[in-house]
Amino acid sequence: MTDGELFRLLERSPDEGRRALFDRCCAYVYAIAAEKLRSCGSREDIEECVSDIFAEIFICCDKGINESSGFKPLIAAIAKRTAIDFFRRLSVRSGRDVPIEEAYDIPANGADITSAAERNELRRIIREQVEQLGEPDCTIISQQYFSGLTVREIAQKLSMTEAAVQKRSIRARKRLKRSLEKAGITDIPD
Repeated sequence: MTDGELFRLLERSPDEGRRALFDRCCAYVYAIAAEKLRSCGSREDIEECVSDIFAEIFICCDKGINESSGFKPLIAAIAKRTAIDFFRRLSVRSGRDVPIEEAYDIPANGADITSAAERNELRRIIREQVEQLGEPDCTIISQQYFSGLTVREIAQKLSMTEAAVQKRSIRARKRLKRSLEKAGITDIPD
């Protein structure tokens, strides 16, 4: 679902739009919250922080947001700000007084956290799409690109001919590219 489609869904049916926004961004928001709270928060704290983040996001959606800027910058800003506030509350509760920037040795703008969260989300989506290829294509692509095995090595492991592995790999990559494009990932090399 594109940002434009999501904006229209939020206008048409706010409840459905919120659900779609949550489904689309939950892993991204969770990654940001977990990164900020990793030294002082439990899993429950992180989940509570994610809930607070989405409450803030939904309040902004109700007030109206600029469609041209998209959701990602808004969500990243709200997630970082809310997670930092949550970190400070947890630190005060535990008696610690450590600025979050010192605790994580990160730049104040949080660019590293955002890019790490984006990479993790991209990896998760790619993994899901590769798994949906089915066998033996999933194994072929995984071993070829994640394990670095050659076509010959994969063929031996799967008791297939090299030509069959090569042909299945080409077809699987084409299917994977199409499914990733449907998932909104468009910068995919051939």
